[in-house]
Amino acid sequence: MKSRTTAALLSVLTLVALSACDGGGGQDPTPVTSEGAARTPPPDLSEHESGPESPIAYGLFVPEGATQLGPLFRYRSDRLIQAYRPDLEAAEAQSEAVKADKIAQDEANGTPAPSPTPTPTPTSRPSDDSFRILEETPRPDTTISLMRIDGSPSDVVRRMLAQVDAALPEADVELDDLSAYCTSTKRRITGCEFSVRGKTEGSRDIRITMRVDPGRLADRTSAPATLGKPVMEVTVQFVGEPRAGQLARETGSLDNIAEIDPQTETSGLIWPKMDEDAPPTTKLVDGWVAPTSTTLILSGFDPQFAMVSTRGAALADQVALAYVTSHSRDGRTSKDVAEDLNSVSTTYTARTANGGTARAINIMSARGNYTTLFYTPPAK
Repeated sequence: MKSRTTAALLSVLTLVALSACDGGGGQDPTPVTSEGAARTPPPDLSEHESGPESPIAYGLFVPEGATQLGPLFRYRSDRLIQAYRPDLEAAEAQSEAVKADKIAQDEANGTPAPSPTPTPTPTSRPSDDSFRILEETPRPDTTISLMRIDGSPSDVVRRMLAQVDAALPEADVELDDLSAYCTSTKRRITGCEFSVRGKTEGSRDIRITMRVDPGRLADRTSAPATLGKPVMEVTVQFVGEPRAGQLARETGSLDNIAEIDPQTETSGLIWPKMDEDAPPTTKLVDGWVAPTSTTLILSGFDPQFAMVSTRGAALADQVALAYVTSHSRDGRTSKDVAEDLNSVSTTYTARTANGGTARAINIMSARGNYTTLFYTPPAK
């Protein structure tokens, strides 16, 4: 059965003018709070937080010592959309043929033709699922969890790696040497990145990517809304035959997750302490600045992302579309809408002038309205 958007998802808001977007070409964010300047009190983020053991995908969960901000951001990959496009086009052609036959029959019987459908009045109601015409709509195959690391960063990262090791037993994940995945300067960690593809015990072909941003070492400044803590982005994607990913995706809990002993970490790397968060006016995600009409929930310098919440659904969608459109190299964007049990997710994507990818995911749910903007630089 297809999910139905409930009344709780509907929200009415007068559209608010957005702050200008600045396509910065992927330059390092520059504005920081000047010495002695008054600091803006951080917003209360408790209503947007999910604690440890919150599920992510394929048995993975938020590790102890980390806090997920906002919901899981899920979208259909281009591979999945292309795999189901023939089904969609065939269903749409069949629907049009049925309508044409009905009109022909009505004309033969002397029944007046129906009046043209009036132009709909703009509302804050989310669009229907892009594949709603199909009997079974394809479910998103990519899931992103955005986390703030509140506990020991070394332990949290290693706990996440231990889960990956349990999910993909043949991946040979290194658990006791952070230097295998983290870069450093004078032993201070400047960032971590880990990506592995493998098959779960249920033979699900997936890729798991983990990236960690400790903040800028040069000026000891963390990204806005991070509370001076490192942030972690975990992406889980089914990468096998797209249609096969729709079958028995859930794998339950993971078995044999290794216990992490802080004493067995061998790299000797240090997580630098940040003096303060960069201000909300900092340029993020390829030069974008958060509109003052939104609340910045979490952000990262590398990986580049920014999550905001809004008081209305219309503004959340407007932020997403404005960001992607302003970064599109030819002004074109793709849009895909996916309905879930209790939310509607809209994904906008565009290729940037330098070959990178701008993506915005807008989620409207009973919990709130969230938009996260992502920027992926071109491959080197």
